Amino acid sequence: MKDQISDTDLELEYRKRFSVPEGDIISDSATAAKHFTAVIGDRITERECFVIMLLNGRNQLIHTEVLFEGTLTCSVVYPREIVRLAIKENAAAVLVGHNHPSGNKIESSDDRAITEKIKKALDAVDIKNFHDHIIVVPGGDFISFADKGLI
Repeated sequence: MKDQISDTDLELEYRKRFSVPEGDIISDSATAAKHFTAVIGDRITERECFVIMLLNGRNQLIHTEVLFEGTLTCSVVYPREIVRLAIKENAAAVLVGHNHPSGNKIESSDDRAITEKIKKALDAVDIKNFHDHIIVVPGGDFISFADKGLI
């Protein structure tokens, strides 16, 4: 009988290989998108997951967390929870990302609205470096609000 690898072990190995280790510098949207995709893992086609990535003053990754999980087509996001975690982790910069299980990488009006709410909430507590909001889709494609000039 062959040894089998569990789904959990397989997902952990995938995350280890393709996510960005804490301490590494996040220098572009492609690196951030790959990290978000690895963190979301096999849920990328199942339900929306909203992820936060926190950086220090040198843009080194200090923390990543899936903050909210929703349904196939939406996720409820609370900006105050993003602010709370950023303050707790002493973050100098924030990136957020979520997936569109449908494969449609175009940002919705709700995506634009929550991005603006997050920016205002972070500004209110003097976290001025809201670097990006990235939408990832199955297959590895993504869009960056910063690259599109929306942040």
